[in-house]
Amino acid sequence: MGYFLLLLTTLSWSFVGIFVKAAASMVDSTTITFARFSLGIVFLGILLWIQRGKLGTKLDTRWVWIGAIGKSCNYFFENMAISIGYSYGNILVGPIQTVILLFVSVWIFKERVAARGWIAGALCIMGVLCISWNGLPFSVMLASNGITTLLFVLSAIGTAFHVLSQKMLVQSMESGPMNYSIFLLCSIMMALPLPFQAHLTGPVSLWGIGALIGLGLITGLSFNWFAEALKRVSFAAAVIISNSGALFTILWSYLFFHDRITVYILSGAGLFIGGLLLLNWPLRQARLPKTRAGSAAEA
Repeated sequence: MGYFLLLLTTLSWSFVGIFVKAAASMVDSTTITFARFSLGIVFLGILLWIQRGKLGTKLDTRWVWIGAIGKSCNYFFENMAISIGYSYGNILVGPIQTVILLFVSVWIFKERVAARGWIAGALCIMGVLCISWNGLPFSVMLASNGITTLLFVLSAIGTAFHVLSQKMLVQSMESGPMNYSIFLLCSIMMALPLPFQAHLTGPVSLWGIGALIGLGLITGLSFNWFAEALKRVSFAAAVIISNSGALFTILWSYLFFHDRITVYILSGAGLFIGGLLLLNWPLRQARLPKTRAGSAAEA
């Protein structure tokens, strides 16, 4: 059951780019962001009510608000970038977030980062640069990929703050109520610009509606699936399987939208996946409980 939940989580995260791109053919990126959160809290709320008989909402904590602002920025800029770029582009968010959190841990939390942490960060940066470059001349790269890369950087900054909030809240809140509280605030925040930005970008279609529902399901349930999977499988297996999601994202991009996948894309993905594996792979068995508790995955 643990491996099934882990694979289900990984596959669901790998379809985010496909669903956003499909929804973008029907509605704008702001509406997509609102739908991800609002539908997400519906599905998560149903799950929590079945499991606990209550939602456990808690909105009077500073880190819940920080997490909500961060996650709103994460989805807002990610959806915008995917809408104007390639459906596989969100694979850049994970490695950029990793590098940001490395610097945050040193500058803010004054933690010591081992040599392999910096090597992993360097591999992540090299992978991101390789994908952004994609073999293009520098001027062409800035014109075609510069804006989307910047949007993914802003998205990664947002998700880094969300991860930090989870790190602060995990001691006092369970995963389900914590995510529900944060996503509820995100829904409210992303509803504010809707009257000014919401519009149809194309004809209403079952494919677009299904994509929005799929994004809501992923947002609402995938974090719980991942948390339950970590209770049942080894951390090493979780690291390998969850980080393979980037390769699935590239595959779906090619199969569904016929995006051109070059050796630069594959090489960049290989570099940052190697960096993420190096950073997250436990040094010894005794460290697994600490590492597992402090790990966070983003969708």
